[in-house]
Amino acid sequence: MTTDLALQLMGQMLLTALYVTAPVLLPVMVVGLVISIAQVVTQVQEISLTFVPKIITVFIALVVFGPWMLRKLLAFSIAAIMQAGNL
Repeated sequence: MTTDLALQLMGQMLLTALYVTAPVLLPVMVVGLVISIAQVVTQVQEISLTFVPKIITVFIALVVFGPWMLRKLLAFSIAAIMQAGNL
């Protein structure tokens, strides 16, 4: 395996990881921000108030975006194995 191929695979891996995690992380971050603002305004500092909505958001995001995430990971895996097989 050449250095160029290794660097190309590393770049593709990082980009794929970003694409796969973004549909879950972004809604959770938005929900966390909204709940934090609501807690500051109401001065209610309850841990479960932030935890439960985030878990529900993660579950919904995985159900909605899960098939797309799996296809993206499969495409990367197939491409990486094919490139490794051509050596």
